[in-house]
Formats: sequence, C-alpha cells, structure tokens
Amino acid sequence: MSAVHVLGLRIRNAVIVGSGLLTDQERNIRRLLETGAGAVVTKTIHPSPPRGLDERLVRLPVGMLNSTTYSKRTVDHWLMVLRSFAQDDLPVIASLHADTPRELGALAAEVQATGCRALELGISCLNEGPGLTDDTPERVYAYAAATRSRTSLPFSVKLAIGEGLEARVRAALAGGADAVTVSDTIPGAAVVPDTGELELGGTFGYSGPGIKPLVLAAVWRLRKRGFDLPVLGCGGVASGRDVADYLSVGAQAVQVYTALHTDTYATLDRIVGEAAGLAQGPLEAAT
Repeated sequence: MSAVHVLGLRIRNAVIVGSGLLTDQERNIRRLLETGAGAVVTKTIHPSPPRGLDERLVRLPVGMLNSTTYSKRTVDHWLMVLRSFAQDDLPVIASLHADTPRELGALAAEVQATGCRALELGISCLNEGPGLTDDTPERVYAYAAATRSRTSLPFSVKLAIGEGLEARVRAALAGGADAVTVSDTIPGAAVVPDTGELELGGTFGYSGPGIKPLVLAAVWRLRKRGFDLPVLGCGGVASGRDVADYLSVGAQAVQVYTALHTDTYATLDRIVGEAAGLAQGPLEAAT
C-alpha cells in the first residue's frame, strides 16, 4: 500500500486507528503503529473531563454501543506522552476537546509545543450530555476558529453524519480546519430482553458495520456537491474491502476502531494486509 499525506503527515498507508479506549495508553499506541497502522489518533484529551460517568461498552451483533467520553488522564500526562511520540517521529494525531472554544485553543497551543504535528477536534461526542447530539454550524465554527487562532498545526474536525452535515463542514472550513473526519458515532439504542429497558439506560454512541453505508453516502455526497477538502472516512471498517470502499468514494484516509475491540492487533494486521491488496488504484487517486 502506497504512502499518503494526511494532515501534513506522510504515513505509510491510509489505515488510521481512530480515537477511543484502545488509544488511551502510550504502549497501546506504539504497538498499534508497530502492527502496521499508518497513524493513530489518541483518545480525546480534555482539560476537565466529566467525572462520575459510567463508561461502558455494549457489544451488539452489528457493532457496539458505548457511553465513553474523554481520556481521564491529565493534560500534563498527555503532553509528556506526545513529546515522547514527537521525539521518535511517530505519526500520532492528538484528539482534543474542551468545555469552551477558548480553552480548546489554549490546549491546542500546549499540544503544538510538544512537537505533535497534527490534531483532530473531538467536539461532537454525544455521550457527554444533552445538547451535543444537535451540533450546529455556529458551534463547529467557534471551536475550529479558536483552534486556528492558537495553532498552525493541521487539524481535522470530527463530525457526525446527519442533518446539516454540509453546513457543519462549511463551518469547519470557514473556521480554519484542514480536513473533516466523517463520521463520529451516531445515536443508538438496544433493548435488554429480560427487562425491556434500554441498555446503558438511554441512547448512546453507536458504531459498527451498520453505519458504513450511511457514511459512504455522506462522503460521496460531499464529493458530488463540490467539497474538495480532505475527508477521513470513519465507520464500520472491519476489512480491507471497507478501506477500499471509503477510498473509492473520495476519502483520503480511513479510520478503523470498533472492529479492533476483537483481537486488536491481529485484526489490525489483517485489515492493513487486505487493504494493501485492494486499494492501490483508489489510494493513488486520493493522494
């Protein structure tokens, strides 16, 4: 698989491990890169992550529900880890969020000082609390613009598919984003058979194979409607064929996450190997 350029990084292939519990530790990130990932996105770093939330995963036949939010590790811890990655010239993308745009800008400046070379804004987490499931272009613009005002690093804004996606993409671009990651998790629910109640007590983030056709359509529509910014496709990736499909509809690179909760490193190795045999044509076009 040919190398590609993503967010200013030259990475060896287009398979990126997305942000989540599996990328919350330095040793895991290093091993994911050693296994073959083109790059890894950290779990979202937040100056004051919510406390007391019950972070759980529920496996479904067609993916996973999760009630997780941000890394509980301190900013100082992450700054130390990011410096280590930078010293070793590792392709690590720092996922960031904060309670206000101003705080996010300040955090981005701190991260840039470590030598980290790329960011992803994880501003659309629907598990943090009410209101974030209805993201608005104004909110996206505010966070993107605040980040751009404090850093020169390339950054992508992670957005969920759904109503108003094109307006939110335009807002991210207007705020200074270099790319968008599509899609964050979408609202999902599952019923406990014995009780009839909802798993996790409500609706939380759904990821897995069921989201892939929806995200493929969203990326394809962005391209058909003239959006030429880099798009990192994300949702339901479990094989090299999935990677090739995303590249075919116009994604520059592809994030994989949920599938890695089963046999993490073997699964990643398989996906990278499969993609190498399938993605040469689309991959060259995407670079």
